[in-house]
Amino acid sequence: MEMKRYRYVLCLLLAGLGATTTKAQEAKYPQLSEYMMARDAEIALAKSAAPQAISDRATIRVLTTSGYQTAHEGDNGFLCMVMRGFTVAPTFTPAQMHAIVYDSNLRAPICFNPQAVRTVLPYYELRTKLGLEGKTPDQIAEGVQAAYAKGEIPKRTEVSVAYMWSADQVLGPAGHWHPHLMVYLPYYENSMLGNNEVAGMLPFVSDDAGTPFAVGIIAMDDKMAIKARP
Repeated sequence: MEMKRYRYVLCLLLAGLGATTTKAQEAKYPQLSEYMMARDAEIALAKSAAPQAISDRATIRVLTTSGYQTAHEGDNGFLCMVMRGFTVAPTFTPAQMHAIVYDSNLRAPICFNPQAVRTVLPYYELRTKLGLEGKTPDQIAEGVQAAYAKGEIPKRTEVSVAYMWSADQVLGPAGHWHPHLMVYLPYYENSMLGNNEVAGMLPFVSDDAGTPFAVGIIAMDDKMAIKARP
């Protein structure tokens, strides 16, 4: 019953965003202040992305008007932060979710492993820069594609991962979802993982399938969710 509810919410999210996709070029970003958080609250939320043994020693970044800045320098190679809509929205597919860039309520705590810090984080930083400049979803996609082709962001030649285990994540209109592991799988299609159901409990490929930016998701038991600590 619980999984049916989550799938229903995801369908509502996709339907709602699909209705706004055709108007994406006309949409406008809310005031930048609506994306911002109090520094201590953002640090706590970022650290809730991963188990304490990881996040307590990780580098923590917070969003500022000029992009993400380091609030705490870690020593284990991991990096945690809270992604916003313009950071986390898929670049190419599913197109229905491009409009997430304009969602100032989205808060997606994430903690990258050292490999993802090297090869994936620069991509998210570029998306953030373009979002702060007020670029549309199509312009962000063009910017990412051009930067990748020129080698301005790293080529993804290896699998890397990131934790998203926060109990306080707000993933757009769908709200909370299961704690999950993000697996960055360059050029993967969902068929390569068995065509498992999207938003189900088996591994599936979600964003940007078939591109260098493909994202696989492995859902965890809800008991693994981590509350933000002051």
